[in-house]
Amino acid sequence: MQRDDAFLRAWRDMPGLAGGTTDDDITRPPQHYRTLWISDLHLGTPGCQARALLDFLKHTECETLFLVGDIIDGWQLRRHWYWPQAHNDVIQKLLRKARKGTRVIFIPGNHDEFARKYLQHNFGGIDVAEEWIHETVDGRKLWIMHGDLFDGVIQCAKWLAHVGDSLYEFTLKLNRHLNSLRARMGLPYWSLSKYLKLKVKRAVSYVGDFESAVAREARRRGVQGVVCGHIHHAELRDIDGILYANDGDWVESLTALAEHADGSLEILHWAGQLPARSGLEAVAARRAVQA
Repeated sequence: MQRDDAFLRAWRDMPGLAGGTTDDDITRPPQHYRTLWISDLHLGTPGCQARALLDFLKHTECETLFLVGDIIDGWQLRRHWYWPQAHNDVIQKLLRKARKGTRVIFIPGNHDEFARKYLQHNFGGIDVAEEWIHETVDGRKLWIMHGDLFDGVIQCAKWLAHVGDSLYEFTLKLNRHLNSLRARMGLPYWSLSKYLKLKVKRAVSYVGDFESAVAREARRRGVQGVVCGHIHHAELRDIDGILYANDGDWVESLTALAEHADGSLEILHWAGQLPARSGLEAVAARRAVQA
């Protein structure tokens, strides 16, 4: 756990990003929202789409930003240390947002569970909390949590979750090779792991069971909705009168959840908003990792 403590100290003390205005800032001004939710960044793994995430953070502004768990992948970092500059830049950008007035709330997940030792603490302007109740501008109360407590594999057989995590990393590595080939052919980004999950009946059943369990608990708590992450499946729908929202991830889907000024919620699919050159830079970064 000494590495975890050192990392959190580095997070707290890290300086901000360098300033400067680019042509991209002029042609793509920031989009403004009341609240944004992102989760499952998995910083510290080759699968993290850090450059796309930086583009999102650069071109969005909000009053409150929720980091809904698995921001830093402690599981992977314990097995193999991987921390390129782009991942450092993401942390710096989050800290800079907090310094400039955005309220940033970090709710740890299972991959960054080490941060649960620091609940109710503040690191560089970022509050660490186990869960949160957020009230939308139209008066709805939303329960914010990561979601791993509703995952039977995590709770009952954590060793199996670690095995599954290794297999998932293998799928992502294969996915990077496939997308490198697709980029050379002029084809858009495509997620192999997302495709496999949607095709495997048991995985689809797992997602449905997870969503229903989370919605039942939200109803028991007397709130109107729930926002979570964990399963890497962006979704926004009604489940028996409870608003279920999952903000997705920044490994496969590149999605976020947004609350507009009128209180309406929307899943943002950022892959479709990336400029062409950002896509080429992401491919170049993946090739550098594979080299």
